Amino acid sequence: MAKTRPPVLGPTVDDQTRCIHYRTPVDIVAIKFFCCGDYYPCHLCHEETADHPTRQWPRDQRDSNAILCGVCGTELTISAYLATESCPSCSSLFNERCRLHTHLYFE
Repeated sequence: MAKTRPPVLGPTVDDQTRCIHYRTPVDIVAIKFFCCGDYYPCHLCHEETADHPTRQWPRDQRDSNAILCGVCGTELTISAYLATESCPSCSSLFNERCRLHTHLYFE
């Protein structure tokens, strides 16, 4: 039985979680926002469509599932995501430049 992928909110442009802001071949992750528990493709999507301000994931919650691979639907913990450059389930590469925005999502 195929697993049900959580919904990804915001202005997505395809079924691999790319959005109007980030849509290169490696922009395939969505992030669950700590403030609402909803997945968005990026911080700009959340800022533009959520009705509340962003809150970062606390450092002591890095074992929480908060990253969604848009290719295979695997959810990763924050720690696992920060320690890899690709999905551990399907080997799809993640955008290495996302590291520039880590501070927007995680303490």
